[in-house]
Amino acid sequence: QVQLVESGGGLVQAGDSLRLSCAFSRGTFVNYAMGWFRQAPGKEREFVAAISRSGGSTAYADSVKGRFAVSRDSAKNTVYLQMNSLKPEDTAVYSCSSGIATDRSKYYVGAYDYDYWGQGTQVTGSS
Repeated sequence: QVQLVESGGGLVQAGDSLRLSCAFSRGTFVNYAMGWFRQAPGKEREFVAAISRSGGSTAYADSVKGRFAVSRDSAKNTVYLQMNSLKPEDTAVYSCSSGIATDRSKYYVGAYDYDYWGQGTQVTGSS
């Protein structure tokens, strides 16, 4: 069964940058589209970013567009979320997810399309 392990979270000041990593194992990384979601205290989980199998197609939530960037490295079986210009409202537990995709250019924005989830990493922003 696919295993996903996130890392890189922490406490940041407004305006800081942070890069999250998600290590993929026990599967064939290149067969999966990958996503990042977050859940703030008392709120529902929300979509943050997604990337296709090939890495050539990406999607972002409006709230992070222009500040966050998702990428993947097939040599390292890892997907990244570069977060810039962080705001206090970015505080959440960030989780990565993987969903099998037959189309190399396809990505998913719905949580229901993902098959596997990591346990998450906490990002706490302060003003």
